[in-house]
Amino acid sequence: MENNFLKVGKIVNTHGIKGEVKVVRITDFEQRFEPGSTLWIQPNEQGDLLKVVVDAHRTHKQFDLLHFEEMNNINDVEKYKGSLLVIKKDQLDDNLEENEFYYHEIINCMVFTMEKEPIGQVKEILSPGANDVWVVKSNKGKDILIPYIASVVKHVDIDKKEIIIEPMEGLIEL
Repeated sequence: MENNFLKVGKIVNTHGIKGEVKVVRITDFEQRFEPGSTLWIQPNEQGDLLKVVVDAHRTHKQFDLLHFEEMNNINDVEKYKGSLLVIKKDQLDDNLEENEFYYHEIINCMVFTMEKEPIGQVKEILSPGANDVWVVKSNKGKDILIPYIASVVKHVDIDKKEIIIEPMEGLIEL
């Protein structure tokens, strides 16, 4: 099941009493949550997927607030707290711009310096504001935060699962 679906968010709570859910976004594509979008709720790793259609979307603080068709009461959505929101892989848009990547393409890539010194593996992507930040589990066990900006990330090879960076001063403790 997991091979055919990609995570786009996590339902962390309900919001109000009219069936809205509070979602932490795992995607950087705004259109994923537009009204009319089809998503699947994955209650647990082995659970059956529930197909839902977004009929309202807004942002509140750092969260996306979603409302699904035919779920008009807090009791309809409360059971999905902690569930993942996923899409089918065939819902991906192949029209990415140059130097744009899907999160699932970057996660698990190995990171090297320009001198081919191994740094670690990308384990997570954060979207705090102006640019994404790639969380790299270093070979020394510590997490390193790599800003996805042109002056740091020099080359990404999705096929080889390799990323070449030019670390800023103080970015990596060697």
